[in-house]
Amino acid sequence: MRRKKTYAAMLGLATAGAFALTTGGASSHGYTDSPISRQKLCQNGTVTGCGAIQWEPQSVEGPKGFPASGPADGKICSAGLSQFNELNSATKPGGGAWPTTSVSNGQNYTFRWQFTARHSTTDFKYYVTKNGWNQSQPLTRASLETAPFFTVPYSGQPPATLEHTGKLPTGKSGHHIILAVWTIADTSNAFYACSDVTF
Repeated sequence: MRRKKTYAAMLGLATAGAFALTTGGASSHGYTDSPISRQKLCQNGTVTGCGAIQWEPQSVEGPKGFPASGPADGKICSAGLSQFNELNSATKPGGGAWPTTSVSNGQNYTFRWQFTARHSTTDFKYYVTKNGWNQSQPLTRASLETAPFFTVPYSGQPPATLEHTGKLPTGKSGHHIILAVWTIADTSNAFYACSDVTF
């Protein structure tokens, strides 16, 4: 009887493992830490009370094709994942403003991604909020400039840490959000990271 139970348990694990391999999610994961993203602020303890994202900042993965498709408005910073909904809030968990990174208009800025697993990549795109965007509401497409201010085409798998330098937009002041989108080449997904900055 004990052997039958052990066999059944092993069969269940094997089936679960096979299911996980066939669900179609990307095997890659990553986040930005320059400028530091909301998920990284939660992971390193700068912001507390974030829930599940503090243990997996690399897992903010949702549909690709932004802005024509991708996560719904109001859920962009969490990639549409309800377990990471804290990332969508206009204020950090517990209240108060999200910490910001100081940047300058037109600055040559080095963006940095950290990857816990790597995957074939199409590109990296960076969007910024419009002047006068509604800072009291979760991020929407209407809050963002229509086109990315910086695009990095990429072919193949990135290294564990990837940096690229591009010019920040001009004509900005005060608090803005930079949305970074890492598009995976051979799945239907992309990874999203929202970073709060002060120009």
